[in-house]
Amino acid sequence: MRSPFSPKPGDAVVRRPRQSELAPVTIQVVPRTVTVRGATSPMTLVYSYFAFIIIGAVLLILPFSSETGEFTAPIDALFTATSAATGTGLVLFDTADAWSFIGEIELAVLMFIGGLGFMTGAVVLIFIVGQKVGLQGQLLLSAGLGESQLELITRLAKRIIIMAITVQIIGAVLIFLRWYVFGTAWPGLTLPDAVWQSVFTSISGFNNAGFDIIPDAAAGGPSLVGFGSDQATLAIIGALILMGSISYTSFSDAIRRRRWSRLRLDTKLVFSGMALMLLIGFVAFIAAEWSNPDTIGQESVNGKITESLFHTVNRASGFSTIDYAEIHDSNIAVTSVLMFVGGASATTTAGIKVSTLMVIVFAGIAAVRGKRQTRSFGREIASAIVVRAFAVAISAVIGIFFFLFLLLLVQPELDERAAMFEIISAFATTGWSAGATPQLNSAARVVVTVAMFVGRFGPFTIALFMSERARVQSFRFPVEQVRIG
Repeated sequence: MRSPFSPKPGDAVVRRPRQSELAPVTIQVVPRTVTVRGATSPMTLVYSYFAFIIIGAVLLILPFSSETGEFTAPIDALFTATSAATGTGLVLFDTADAWSFIGEIELAVLMFIGGLGFMTGAVVLIFIVGQKVGLQGQLLLSAGLGESQLELITRLAKRIIIMAITVQIIGAVLIFLRWYVFGTAWPGLTLPDAVWQSVFTSISGFNNAGFDIIPDAAAGGPSLVGFGSDQATLAIIGALILMGSISYTSFSDAIRRRRWSRLRLDTKLVFSGMALMLLIGFVAFIAAEWSNPDTIGQESVNGKITESLFHTVNRASGFSTIDYAEIHDSNIAVTSVLMFVGGASATTTAGIKVSTLMVIVFAGIAAVRGKRQTRSFGREIASAIVVRAFAVAISAVIGIFFFLFLLLLVQPELDERAAMFEIISAFATTGWSAGATPQLNSAARVVVTVAMFVGRFGPFTIALFMSERARVQSFRFPVEQVRIG
């Protein structure tokens, strides 16, 4: 008699293998990548920016760019071109004395195009050569401009350029009126000189470059030292600097929505972060320098407040009404942090950006409170954005210490305090110097030049463009706890 559990004719018989017959199955996932070489590479934008600097350096080398009519040393020309194109403002020699009128025009062009930022600057270069922005280029531009709708990227870039030109024209007119029509900036200032001085200063101010062609002997000192008590001049240049450090998208969002509750989270982070930095900078500057006779200690109360406000707004530029080699050590520390942060994204400033700082601050608050999500102004910030913010900050810190190591390695006699300030200023493309720039040897000038170029794009951005593009993995590794603190 057949057992009821016996298989019937035609039934499939499934036999389980013995344990000894089981073997692990290894699956190798090969990510798809996109090359970083060739005409379609994202690095083409970086190459274009680098080529733009090289062209500027070559022009500065030629005799017609020099005030003396002689060839300029290649490293000096490259240093100056990089400083102008990246909006840094570090100079090896006085701009007005070293460069001819043609050389000054070249610097103004470098500042203008370079000051539009990496993303919008790339759009300008594409427009110049008559090419259209392709899909991949629009994707890259959208990441820098903060706009997710691809069809609006080109239009947005054009608006940014128009806004930049308009603001700089208005700034030039206001400076001209202050320096020539309703007063004389210095004795002997002629009409043509006043026009060119106004245009150059407006371009330098908006693009946070800090270059000036003001004659030191006539104006009373380098940079804006002779204008420490001129509140109108400082207000105009300060407004240009502030406009250049706050993104067009933030201004546009504020004008369009008007009410704070309706603003995008990014706009709220930018404005609140800028307000926080201005407050910290002003309090620190006025507290540290109030009685310092080498900076603002001899000024009136009104003058101390005016200069403190100007230097707080001016943290991303490089203009100065005082000698930064004489400021208090505590102010050096605060100023270095403010330079390290910079301004908003997609602006003429470098640094890790204000929004990055605010994301880190809110993430830290969430971690201290034991929250898993990072929240800000009633919105949740994606974990990927938080990780990217920390990556940007950490890579920037590593980059600064790396360049500081190289600088002291090639020129060990430099004062460590001045060297640190110099590298942070170069990496954040600020342009302030504690007196180390003219003392740099050839190797040190190369180090600072590279620091300015890398800092303009940001170490994380450079790594992102140079790394291979990989698809999102369809699997995750096991989670394991790690001790912190």
